[in-house]
Amino acid sequence: QVRLVESGGGLVQAGGYLRLSCAASGSIFSINPMGWYRQAPGKQREMVATITVGGITDYGDSVKGRFTISRDNAKNTVYLQMNSLKPEDTAVYYCKLTSPGLYDYWGQGTQVTVSS
Repeated sequence: QVRLVESGGGLVQAGGYLRLSCAASGSIFSINPMGWYRQAPGKQREMVATITVGGITDYGDSVKGRFTISRDNAKNTVYLQMNSLKPEDTAVYYCKLTSPGLYDYWGQGTQVTVSS
């Protein structure tokens, strides 16, 4: 069983920044691909950023150049640095870990609210 715990969400003004963290614990036998996703009210969940075992990153078009994903494999933790935040970034942000068997584990989510 894998457990993911996100932290770092909150309320910030437009133009501000936040750093999200996601700590993985449990039956982790290898370093796994991880990612951040978000879901705004009334919208589908969308990919924000992903990072592979080797550190290759990918970003959603709406966050490119503003957000940075990184990971600390020794701590089984993935981070999302969010700069130049916009009101449209307001959403619940979820962390995802993909197991070697391609099973996806999700965290409980952390709320990010950006005021204009």
